[in-house]
Amino acid sequence: MNHRTLPRLLMAPAVATLFLWMIVPLLMTLYFSSVRYNLMQPGEKVFIGLANFEFFFTDPDFYASVYNTLLLLGSVIVATVGLGITLALLVNDAFPGRGLVRVLLISPFFVMPTANALLWKHMMMNPVYGVLSQVFTFFGLQPVDWLADHPLFSVISMVAWQWLPFACLIFITSLQSLDREQMDAAGMDGANPLQKFWYLTLPHLGRPIAVVVMIEMIFLISVFAEIFTTTSGGPGNASTNVAFLIFKQALMNFDIGVASAGALFAVVLANIAAVFLIRMIGKNLD
Repeated sequence: MNHRTLPRLLMAPAVATLFLWMIVPLLMTLYFSSVRYNLMQPGEKVFIGLANFEFFFTDPDFYASVYNTLLLLGSVIVATVGLGITLALLVNDAFPGRGLVRVLLISPFFVMPTANALLWKHMMMNPVYGVLSQVFTFFGLQPVDWLADHPLFSVISMVAWQWLPFACLIFITSLQSLDREQMDAAGMDGANPLQKFWYLTLPHLGRPIAVVVMIEMIFLISVFAEIFTTTSGGPGNASTNVAFLIFKQALMNFDIGVASAGALFAVVLANIAAVFLIRMIGKNLD
């Protein structure tokens, strides 16, 4: 037996299982996207071609959901990368209690999305007894009903708070391998802290930034729990993203065909984003 054959045979069951796990749901989604299938009439499955896609793309909430999805993605990534680098630099040097501070910085990442949303909804953003309301009242300002007046910003804040520890952890780990002798030499040559950051630290963080952006892009395109728990996509469609729009079609309108068409659109959108990232920042992974 060829020395390459045995490893391939041993891997074949796992590869076949993974392939079926991916291809079967995709084929089912393709099938349901081409038929009229409503849960209120489960026995009726009439082939209608691309009509489900037409219905999904002409939904009044479609363009708003795409815009909200892209805005949420961009805002969370910018916030987590910017604040993550800042916090990583602040806790990089030794100080009393640094270990405890690092643990506290990382801990929000382990909070479940639904619990995170409930915490922000009731503890932080409630217009009557929330922490932000109490702060505004203390300074003589009118409390803000964040979820009603600024729903998408509220969701972005929740998601960014949960993903900030992930970015911070990656950047803290990367800074440990920064050449300290090079930094000291730059200081001896007269470089100020801003110049050290721009010409030494930031280029060193190029690869971890690419990793953070790509991983967050993969997961954030399907944000759902925070929206469902807090704003339910409203008011109107102000906080509806593509994932929540698909949910509305599937489990609120009971239209599995249109929801399947929306799911395929989400797959295409994710692949476009992946291609963009690979072209723009993927070279940092080489």
